[in-house]
Amino acid sequence: MYKEIYLVDDEDLVNTVNAIHFRRMGMEDRVKSFTNPELALDDLRYRDNPGVKTLILLDINMPEMSGFEFLEFMMLEDFPETNEVLLVTSSEAEADKAEAEKYRKFVKKFITKPLRIEHLEDYLQGANK
Repeated sequence: MYKEIYLVDDEDLVNTVNAIHFRRMGMEDRVKSFTNPELALDDLRYRDNPGVKTLILLDINMPEMSGFEFLEFMMLEDFPETNEVLLVTSSEAEADKAEAEKYRKFVKKFITKPLRIEHLEDYLQGANK
């Protein structure tokens, strides 16, 4: 089970809705929400225990830094594989899906918005096996 959950989307409303999903699953105490991906990346970099199992819900299209740039930093800085990413995006472009494949070390699923609680429940059940 994940010890920390990062919500990274430039739209606060999206993070709020996603946080409500986690609250309904009794996991709200693990959620950290960021509208600026650079701040989320810094928080991940400087944690007390960087190896803790972490779920990151990451948007692709953000003004400060794209989700792919975020993932590139994770690769370059050799983040541990205990960081698992769900790309949650409005993009349905095949090019974005192909780009996500480059980051399979971290990206576990590509989900088109809106994220539904069923998406999370299905993923979490599979991740806990």
